[in-house]
Amino acid sequence: MTILQALNEYYDRMAARGEAEEPGYSREKISFAIVLAPDGRAIDKIDLRELQKKGLRPRLLDVPAAVKRTVGILPNFLWDKTSYALGRTEGDGKRTAEEHEKFKQEHARLLAETQDEGLLALRKFLASWNPDDFDRPPFLPEMLDTNIVFRLDGDNRFIHEREAARILVSINKDDDGRRAFCLVTGKEAPVRRLHPTIKGVDGAQSSGAALVSFNLDAFTSYGKEQGDSAPTSEMAAFRYGAALNRLLDYGSRHRIKIADTTVVFWADASKLGEESASQAEGFFSEWIGASRRENDEKLEGDAVEAARIRDSLEAVAKGRPSKNISPELTKGVRFHVLGLAPNAARISVRYWLEDDFAVFARRLKEHYDDIEIVPRPWQAKLPSVQRLLVKTTALQEKFENIPPLLAGETMRAVLGGGRYPKSLLDAVIMRLRAGDDPGSGWHAAVAKACLNRAHRFVHSIEEEPIDVSLDPNNPSPAYQLGLLFAVLESAQYAALGRVNAPIADRYYGAASATPARVFGSLMRGARVHLSDARKRGKGRWIESKLDEIIGRLPPTLPTSLPVEDQAKFAIGYYHERAERYARAERDAEETETTHETQGGN
Repeated sequence: MTILQALNEYYDRMAARGEAEEPGYSREKISFAIVLAPDGRAIDKIDLRELQKKGLRPRLLDVPAAVKRTVGILPNFLWDKTSYALGRTEGDGKRTAEEHEKFKQEHARLLAETQDEGLLALRKFLASWNPDDFDRPPFLPEMLDTNIVFRLDGDNRFIHEREAARILVSINKDDDGRRAFCLVTGKEAPVRRLHPTIKGVDGAQSSGAALVSFNLDAFTSYGKEQGDSAPTSEMAAFRYGAALNRLLDYGSRHRIKIADTTVVFWADASKLGEESASQAEGFFSEWIGASRRENDEKLEGDAVEAARIRDSLEAVAKGRPSKNISPELTKGVRFHVLGLAPNAARISVRYWLEDDFAVFARRLKEHYDDIEIVPRPWQAKLPSVQRLLVKTTALQEKFENIPPLLAGETMRAVLGGGRYPKSLLDAVIMRLRAGDDPGSGWHAAVAKACLNRAHRFVHSIEEEPIDVSLDPNNPSPAYQLGLLFAVLESAQYAALGRVNAPIADRYYGAASATPARVFGSLMRGARVHLSDARKRGKGRWIESKLDEIIGRLPPTLPTSLPVEDQAKFAIGYYHERAERYARAERDAEETETTHETQGGN
């Protein structure tokens, strides 16, 4: 099924829930309503804005469909921004007078025959309105350049919601008589000249951008222009546009942001019903970390919730029931995932994935299995792709610094079940060499995932996949060098305690990339550290550990390590470093137990 066909069908789900705007209408951001007396006087205003986390935001209302403006002057019907509706704007407004005059002319023409009280009040208001009247009550400066609608005094409906207005909207829909077979429905119908404007894609134009458009000769064929190059019926174009805009609404639970990609997802309810589809969307949102508090450490604190999510994910992936999910989720709920990114005045499709819901669950479980490492860098909550990337590829761990193309490719690999992009491993290693903490474990987890997934897809690789925990007998020299580097760091710590510049800070990048140039001097320094440590009665295990690791290394150290081996170095370093802390905890427990026993005697 194509993107447009899937969205066209999703419109039916919206309509069944009472959330779909009618044909000829679109959902727009409206800030104020002007209350009109029957004689056309403006007697009051209504602030429609809603208080949200980022302050007052316009309310989304269904209004007569917005016109598609480029360079021309085109007014909307029964609503518009203040430059059109009132002839006032905050800036210079070189075209404001022309815009307002066009608004008045169009409404005088369209409302000429009306007998509806509300429409008559609007016609009288426009006929008598002077833009200078805006400087007097009930108008306020903060209304400038916002979208406004109108309401008749004493009526709870907006004027555009009155039955007479709805009839006018249906009568005045554009129809130039062109008909063709619709590529979405397969039926002959009037075709749309310009496809609908899509809003809500982060980074795209605030006024909206086109998902389907043709504006250059290179994009046309067989002499066809604009919408004729991809004929889509008026109804299908409206339905897919309304569905996608609703999925992209601010605060929608069907969307997440990953770097520059806005991801929307939805389920097909045609076979198993709305309840199963809604539950599938809810679980998918939890699994991929759709919370808007991705940088809040509290995400990792709820072990009970995390266990529930892991249980449900594993159950759906294996096709078996769970107390947290309905059995229907394992029986063929169809699921769709669409990744969109801004591209000038258009929207770029980063990826389009559709499959059974259980298939997506299985792929997500494979992803979490791939990044599993001991000890886990995260606590209870499984990390989202967004969180993984900000921890391992973004400068200063800022979400805006996640490489944009990398985010889309990684998400496609996770949900599509393919190899992680080569650029992901490159970015992780680059951040480690630039100074990120190799002991955090995040980089090691992603490096392990990249290597092990590549191992599954490239059957010519003879090496075994990397274990989740310390593997002293791993045959990779790079992994053994990572172990060695961590033990050398332990020797320094045993001799000097905590220092301002541990060897990991000074030598990690060079040791992981050009070991032959670095490890000679590090070993000489380790002998001094071991001598000092013995005087302090510490680090007795280090010398034997060094001998074991050196015995597994080749006689000649490699002069340089490729990216894949630098990844193994990082994993080995993290495994051995984690073992050092575990050893320290065990020693502390044994010492405490000894003291308790002696005290009891």
